[in-house]
Amino acid sequence: MRIPMRVDYGVRALVDLALRGDPGRPTRTTDIAVRQSIPEPYLDQVLTTLNKSGFIHSRRGPQGGHILARAASEITLHDVVSTLEGRSAPLDCIDDARQCKLSNGCAQRNIWQDVEEAVHQVLVTTTVGDLAERQRPFTQPESVTA
Repeated sequence: MRIPMRVDYGVRALVDLALRGDPGRPTRTTDIAVRQSIPEPYLDQVLTTLNKSGFIHSRRGPQGGHILARAASEITLHDVVSTLEGRSAPLDCIDDARQCKLSNGCAQRNIWQDVEEAVHQVLVTTTVGDLAERQRPFTQPESVTA
């Protein structure tokens, strides 16, 4: 299974907001892009989608930026993947058995269905908050300037 870049960037941006975001002060796109090594123009597109979908609130201007629209513990990876990429089964025949004349007697199809269900279970039970907690030990504190 391959994770699309759009999903990777979206999840990284949400985790960044969960870890470093201040509910009273929006985080700038530039700051997220630098910390997460994401090209800023592409990140802008992803953040626009996340804003329209209600994951974040965005504000333009000098004091603008992004904040999570709800608690990180309420945003599942399934929601993010569905929003940014839609549904994509590993094989066409999983969604529609008519796509392959061998579907009804294919052990391989059954295995790929099991794989898809396992991935689905991980995505619906893992939140951005869970990932933020896993990421916390790897996150460098921001330098303090006097």
